[in-house]
Amino acid sequence: MDVKQIASFVKIEHTLFSLPFVFIGAYMAGNPTFVQLFWILIAAVGARGLAMGLNRIIDREIDAANPRTANRHLAAGTMSLQTAWMLCFVFLVMLTAGAWMLNPLCLYLSPIPVLAFVVYPYLKRYTWLCHWWLGGCLALAPAGAWVGITGEITSNSWYPDLLLVSLGVLVWIAAFDLGYAQMDIESDKKNGIKSFPSRFSPPVTFTAILVSIPIWAAAFSILSSLGAILSVIFVVGVLVAGGNDFQNWWFRSHAATGWILLISMQLS
Repeated sequence: MDVKQIASFVKIEHTLFSLPFVFIGAYMAGNPTFVQLFWILIAAVGARGLAMGLNRIIDREIDAANPRTANRHLAAGTMSLQTAWMLCFVFLVMLTAGAWMLNPLCLYLSPIPVLAFVVYPYLKRYTWLCHWWLGGCLALAPAGAWVGITGEITSNSWYPDLLLVSLGVLVWIAAFDLGYAQMDIESDKKNGIKSFPSRFSPPVTFTAILVSIPIWAAAFSILSSLGAILSVIFVVGVLVAGGNDFQNWWFRSHAATGWILLISMQLS
């Protein structure tokens, strides 16, 4: 097992995709130190790797039955289940260590994202709301970083700015996942996956994605009023996303429409 195989197993590019949301949450909380940002990064990489690892382990049989995912490591047999569990343990240690080094509240709350990660693969076997649950898992990124800096949740300082950004992440990620699920409709129906596209028609799914655009654009527009550094991080996040996940016209058109709307809202 080499570094390249590990990076491929956990989709390291997806981790890069989520980091801007993490740093946005940190800077929304105040002026984080380099040390705080370092441990937030460790926790974030651990959380994302753990989420992907658990998903691959729990879904290995479903992945094997889906032509699009049949070449994934566990499904194809190029990685042992024992190795996958070992990697999950390492990522869990990273998440826990990062939370512990930040503040006691972070450590106390660290089981919440782990529970959310475990629920997601099973949830998509029962309800098409799984896409929004996945969005909620990613929405924990800015919220977790905010707690990492502030060390508290009892005040109302997180409202409404942090809530709006987290909502934007939830809706945006859910919409992207709806697009991915469009490629697996037949496989999902065959294997009992209750995705939104397999439950409803592609036109309905496309409508749901279009409806999501003004919602997440409005939520993210709050960043323009919170300081230049947040806008810079957000733009970097857009570029990272563009380099990693805009694989076809579906994702590009969805994102491009949203960015046009978002920019027009910020300039108005």
